[in-house]
Amino acid sequence: MKHFTISLLSLFIITSCGPGKQLSNTSKASSVSASGYWQQHVDYAMEIDMDVNSYQYKGKQKLVYTNNSPDVLNRVYYHLYFNAFQPGSEMDVRSLTIKDPSPKISDRISKLQPNEIGYIKVNSLKQNGKTISHSTVGTVLEVQLDKPIGPGEKVTFDMDFDAQVPIQIRRSGRNNKEGVALSMSQWYPKLAEYDDEGWHADPYIGREFHGVWGDFDVKLTIDEDYVVGGTGYLQGEPNVESGKKTLHFKAPRVHDFTWAADPDFIHDTFQMPNGPLLHFYYKKDLEQQYLDNWKKLPSETAMLMNFFSENIGKYPYDQYSVIQGGDGGMEYAMCTLITGKRSYGSLLGVTAHELAHTWFQFLLASNETKHEWMDEGFTSYISALAMNALRDNKKSNPLEGSYRGYLALANSGYEQPLTTHSDRYEFNQVYSNAAYSKGAVFLAQLGYVIGEDNLKKTIKKYFDDFSFKHPKPFDIIRTAERITDFELDWYFIDFAQTTNTIDYGVKSINGKSVTLERIGLMPMPIDLSVTYIDGTTENFYIPLQMMRGEKPTSATIISDWAWAMPTYSFETKKEIESVEIDASQMMADVDRGNNVLTD
Repeated sequence: MKHFTISLLSLFIITSCGPGKQLSNTSKASSVSASGYWQQHVDYAMEIDMDVNSYQYKGKQKLVYTNNSPDVLNRVYYHLYFNAFQPGSEMDVRSLTIKDPSPKISDRISKLQPNEIGYIKVNSLKQNGKTISHSTVGTVLEVQLDKPIGPGEKVTFDMDFDAQVPIQIRRSGRNNKEGVALSMSQWYPKLAEYDDEGWHADPYIGREFHGVWGDFDVKLTIDEDYVVGGTGYLQGEPNVESGKKTLHFKAPRVHDFTWAADPDFIHDTFQMPNGPLLHFYYKKDLEQQYLDNWKKLPSETAMLMNFFSENIGKYPYDQYSVIQGGDGGMEYAMCTLITGKRSYGSLLGVTAHELAHTWFQFLLASNETKHEWMDEGFTSYISALAMNALRDNKKSNPLEGSYRGYLALANSGYEQPLTTHSDRYEFNQVYSNAAYSKGAVFLAQLGYVIGEDNLKKTIKKYFDDFSFKHPKPFDIIRTAERITDFELDWYFIDFAQTTNTIDYGVKSINGKSVTLERIGLMPMPIDLSVTYIDGTTENFYIPLQMMRGEKPTSATIISDWAWAMPTYSFETKKEIESVEIDASQMMADVDRGNNVLTD
C-alpha cells in the first residue's frame, strides 16, 4: 500500500465478462508436506444483500475450515475489521495518541455519528449445525467451539450477520473523497490465521492484514445500476429482479476478497496476449485530464504485469482490476483500489506499486502484520525496477530514494528493528521508513552481497518455492543460501533483527599500502576502487570471512576480513592516489564522508 512519508520520495470481474478459468486445487498446500510445512485452508460461501441508501447489508456466510495443523483447536477467531471505525475503538484512540497521526485518520473516527460508523454484528453462529457461543471484542470475534477441531478435521460454520459501511476514512468505506460510492475491503467476518506460531487474531489498529488461503463463492445483491469490480470471476449473467441484481462470483486460491461499486463507473478492458484480462474502473465525472490518464494507463499496466511475471514469477489468475476507490492505493486479491485524481506519473507509479503487491504479500503471503517490510519493502524494490524499465532516461540506481529514506532513518535516532510489529512503532514515519525504505534496501543490498545475478535467481526461486504459501523472513535468506552456498544469517540478523549500522572508512593511504576501518557494528564484504598515481584504476573485493564465499566479480579478490578485526590493511603493486569504498553506493553505509580518501 502507498503511504506519503519522508521516506518515499516526496474482482469481481466486470459484470459483462464471462467466467474465468478456475485455478486447479491440486496444488494447494493443504496438508503436511515432506518438509513438515502445513497451512490451514478455508472455503467461504457468502450471500450479501446491500442497501445502497442506508449503506447497510445483511450477510449469510457458510465457512468450511480445514485444520491441517498437528494441533487440536479449542477456539477460533474472526476479524471484524469494520468495527474499527467507531469512536473509542483502538484505531481511534491510537490515532489520537500517536505522536504523528496519519492525516487520513486524525480525529475523524472520534466524530462519527451512529449512521456513519462501521460495524459487523454477528447475529448467530453454528458449528456443524449447533449454535455456539461467541463474543465481540473490538475488531475480533472470539468463538468457543462446541467440539474441538482435531488435526485433519473439517468443520462447517454458518453465520448470519448485519453490517454497516463506514464513512470512508481508512482504505475502506463509503463515499470516498472522490465520490466513489463503495470501497469494500476487509468487509466480511474473516477467519483469523493459525500457523506454527499459533493464532494471529490481532486487533485492527490501522496497519496490515493476514489471511487464510482458500476459495470464495460470493453472491452479491445490489442496485442494478451499480457497476461492480474487484476479486474473482463472474459466473454467468446477473439475475435481475425488482430493481436489484445478484452477481455470482468465484475466486479460487486467494486469502482475501474485495469489491468496489459505483453507478458512474466507466469500465475499460485490455486483453494481454497470453496473459490476463485487465480491467479499469473509474468515475465518468472526472476532469478531462484525469480521464485521459485512465485511458492511457492500460497499455503500461500490461508492461508492468509482464515485467513482474518475467522477473518474479508468472501471474496465475485470469484477471486483474485497477479500480478508483479507497484513500490512496492499497492492494487486494486480483485488484487494487487507487484514488484517481492524480498526475499520470503518480497514477502509473502507484499502480506499479500496488500491482507488485500481487507477488509480494498476495502470492507470497507473508504475515504483513508482523513482517510488514517483506511486502512493502520487497514491493518497493521490484516496482522501482519496473518503473525504471519503462523510463527513457533510466537511473543507474533506481533504488536511490529507498537508500535515502533508510539512511535518514538510521541516522535519526528513532529507528526500531524490522522485527517490530507493524502496530508497535512509536512514530508512523518510522514505520514507513522501515517498512518501505529499509525493506527495499534489504533486497537491493542483498544483491550487493551475493551479486545481482544471484539475487535475480533468488527472487525467482523464492517465488517458485513459496507462492500460495506463508513465507517467513528467514525463508528469503535460506533461498539465497541455497542459490549461492554462502552463509548469510549474519546479514539477516544484523539488518533485520537489530538497528546495527554499516559504516566503513578509509583510514589511511601510505604509498602502496591501504588501511580500512570498520566503525559500525554490522559486517559487510567490501568493494574497493583504487586509483593509482599513474592514472590507472583497479577494483578490489574483500570477502567477509563469516560469509564463507565470494560473490561473482571481475575485481581482484584479496584476503578475507574477519568481522572482529576493526582494521584491515593490504598492499598494492603501485603507488596509490585515492581509494573509494563501494563506488556503486549499493552498500547502505550511514556515513559516506569517510568512504573516499586521497593521498
